[in-house]
Amino acid sequence: MAPNKLPSPGSCPASLRPRSRKEALSRLYSLVHTKDRVLITIDPDPDSIASAFALKRLLWRHVYSTTVGIIRPIRRLNNLTMVRLLKLPIVLLKDKKLDEFNRFFLVDGQPAHHEFFQKISYSLVIDHHPVTPLPDIPFLDIRPGYGATSTILTEYLMAAKIKPSRTLATALIYGIKTDTQNFERQSCEEDVRAFHFLYDKVYQGILRKIEISDLSLKDLNCFCEAIKNKTVVRDRIYTHLPKVPSADILVILADFLLKVHDISWSIVSGVVDKVLVVIVRNDGYRKNAGRSVQKAFGQWGSAGGHRAAARAEIPLEKLKDVVKKDTPQAYARFVRRCLRAS
Repeated sequence: MAPNKLPSPGSCPASLRPRSRKEALSRLYSLVHTKDRVLITIDPDPDSIASAFALKRLLWRHVYSTTVGIIRPIRRLNNLTMVRLLKLPIVLLKDKKLDEFNRFFLVDGQPAHHEFFQKISYSLVIDHHPVTPLPDIPFLDIRPGYGATSTILTEYLMAAKIKPSRTLATALIYGIKTDTQNFERQSCEEDVRAFHFLYDKVYQGILRKIEISDLSLKDLNCFCEAIKNKTVVRDRIYTHLPKVPSADILVILADFLLKVHDISWSIVSGVVDKVLVVIVRNDGYRKNAGRSVQKAFGQWGSAGGHRAAARAEIPLEKLKDVVKKDTPQAYARFVRRCLRAS
């Protein structure tokens, strides 16, 4: 494969992906050695977790060891329930030394998506998000048209003639369901095929339990605060929470507020560990949330996403010259101002 060029954000040159799943598997296995200690890094959500364990299954007996490492603790209750009930072994990367591994893989993300990823020299990236500028990476399979990275890894398993365990199938189908929002968000025929392949292999009871484990009693206070702080401008609803323990509740709130009649955009922001997190959702009709968020916030931090779902994360220290007052009202105004201009 020719050296990778830096693509423009959102583009997907054919050179970034194998021509077929058979070629992908061949290149994957030629990339590794039985003595390799592989670290798969993820920013944990259902799609990334499932994809990482599918890749781990593909590497079984081809490498010495495979570890799935997360860059931040899991706090969202659905995801905690998923990991607990499916007994998925993951490690928090701050508790591990990177020199314990000699090969690094990234799934459901790209190096530009997080500062931690940018510190690592990756041998492989498999993802479904719009393409960002990339360093030279030996193995790339980036498919922005897919609804979930779990779909890509399911296709790999099918090409390898590996029947996933019920545990893995449950994780993968949940990854597809969450990232496509039960096929209400961006998805493609391949996502439907993967879902159909996995459907009769899952633990239906466990899947149901994972899906309904949304909220804690404390989260209800965030709903009250979000509704109290809301601002509606035409078909957009904005709200800001001064301080939240995790960005996951912001995601839940953004999905919830988009259900309001006559609302086409929901924008929920909040401060998480001295980082301003902005979650954007829309109805997907002639809109591009990822492009809007990148234009609005990309100069200060990581920003991007899909047509109907996007996210920005900006360290507060980078906003000192832009947000003059360190108050919730000032950050809320900043978010509205930036997105109005995008």
